[in-house]
Amino acid sequence: MELGSMTVEQLRKLQVSAAEELKRREKSEKRNALKAIRDLAEARGFSLDELLEDKPARAQRTKGVAKYRNPADASQTWTGRGRKPVWVLDWLAAGKSIDKLAI
Repeated sequence: MELGSMTVEQLRKLQVSAAEELKRREKSEKRNALKAIRDLAEARGFSLDELLEDKPARAQRTKGVAKYRNPADASQTWTGRGRKPVWVLDWLAAGKSIDKLAI
């Protein structure tokens, strides 16, 4: 197939049909891979569901304990980790000590 001799319309049709064929083949490959995995699990005496439920749970990240509080709005706190909130930056820009914000 010589792409250089094709018209723009022919290239667009080729592009659409290639994308459709790629989707179809990927779907088929996924089905085949899943079947192979299920067959392997069953050969070892397990179901796929049994193997997947044994995977370890991800550790939950916590926000951390607030160490600083905005004196103008007590609902605004900061743990001291990450970027400083605007109210902390404003406080520091006014020449005040961050120690005064400590909870």
